[in-house]
Amino acid sequence: MSSILKAQVSAGRSTRPAWLEQPRFATKAAKAVAVVIVLGLVLIPFLVIVSTSLASNREVVDNGGWVLWPSDPTLRAYRTILSGGIVTKALGVSVGLTVVGTLFSLACTTFLAYALARPGVFGGRPVLLLILFTFLFPPGMIPAFLLVKGMGMMDTYAALIAPVLINVFNLIVLRGFFQGIPEELYEAARLDGAGDWHILWRIVLPLSKAALAVVSLFYAVSYWNAWFHASIYMESDHWPLSQVLRTYVIGGSQIADTGLSEAGMVSAPQTTQMAVLVIATVPILVVYPFLQKYFTKGVLTGAIKS
Repeated sequence: MSSILKAQVSAGRSTRPAWLEQPRFATKAAKAVAVVIVLGLVLIPFLVIVSTSLASNREVVDNGGWVLWPSDPTLRAYRTILSGGIVTKALGVSVGLTVVGTLFSLACTTFLAYALARPGVFGGRPVLLLILFTFLFPPGMIPAFLLVKGMGMMDTYAALIAPVLINVFNLIVLRGFFQGIPEELYEAARLDGAGDWHILWRIVLPLSKAALAVVSLFYAVSYWNAWFHASIYMESDHWPLSQVLRTYVIGGSQIADTGLSEAGMVSAPQTTQMAVLVIATVPILVVYPFLQKYFTKGVLTGAIKS
């Protein structure tokens, strides 16, 4: 009898899907090795960047331009670029652009997604198809430039927000999430006399924190890293930090604007470049862990329902 039970159990195990089986030791070891390799590929370059930004000019030159671990750490590069020069101004521009742009984009995306998620909205289907058409066939650089110039937005911060105010992918994610809210909640709220604004503010938004957090993160990252539009529409006095960073990395001569001496610029330009890179990277790394728990839930729920 025991042999028959063992045979049945083994047969049942063999018929289970592969993802329900316990992984073998070799599989676990391979995953651990892969994780260690990926972490090394990510952390070691970041450590080199931070270490180089903290190293002295002499140490950077002696090590061929890169430092893995500084023997005498110094904040000279950070004090130089944050002493009121172009980097300090660009940092303020990036912070303001990210905050204002994210709020406006999130508000407009939320309103439009809610309207498209409700059945029976006048013109909802054609508007949705038109939005999806722009997702498949985005406008080119020249039409976008002519539009911004024709509307008189050249060298204004509106040129960095208005053309990218609503992202189609974020809109689809929010629309799918709103559609996943049970219809009984909408009906119960309407029976209590609630209008669309009350339903959106009191019911939909509190239930959509995961999706809103994900969309906010997407918008914040895109605005923080917006260098391409800034290089086309903005003068150098109004550049955000991402465009200043690109100029520093590509052309070392721009480092003279931060107040570095010519000798310092020639001998160790990597120090200042890496300090600017750290300042441009750290804010996103600090914000992301607080939104990570909403990331998978928000994206998967919106994608499945849409």
